[in-house]
Amino acid sequence: MRFNKQIIVALLIMVATSALYRVLPGRPYGFAPQIAIALFGGSLFVRQKQYAFLLPILSMFISDVLYQVLFTYHLTAMEGFYQGQLLNYILIASTAVFGFGLQSNKLSKYIVGFLSAPTAYFLVSNFLVWAQGGGYHHAFTITGLIQTMVDGLPFYPYSVAGTLVFGAVLFGSFSVMVPKFKAI
Repeated sequence: MRFNKQIIVALLIMVATSALYRVLPGRPYGFAPQIAIALFGGSLFVRQKQYAFLLPILSMFISDVLYQVLFTYHLTAMEGFYQGQLLNYILIASTAVFGFGLQSNKLSKYIVGFLSAPTAYFLVSNFLVWAQGGGYHHAFTITGLIQTMVDGLPFYPYSVAGTLVFGAVLFGSFSVMVPKFKAI
């Protein structure tokens, strides 16, 4: 398989830009492009699925390195590398699965994908926080699980909004620039 040089450059710019955006101070937590990148990668790399999973991981890793550097120099309170991070990488990458069905021009498929991916991420990530005793260390009961989900609710609308906005930008600009592109 041969990749078009312009597509490779565009993907590298997308990954670098999204990584830089994620570390911007003052942006709402959850409003980030990584799930949209996973959807875009899933749509683009249907036959070469490993690349679909790699795009959001690469973006996250670069931004986590930047966070760690900023943390080391006391420029942010957020660490770049933390316990449980591997699961977060797996969850973000797994949202690419929702992009595998986004090769049609049906708006309804995009809406379902753009809403389903951040919803699945929210539910699974908060479940894992609760199951591992993280967050506010709620009891291992249904009530504790519900409280953990409630604790995560402030981030959820930003995650959906970020996926919608960045997804529209990625898919929209790509369809305009490469109208007859076939999935790889």
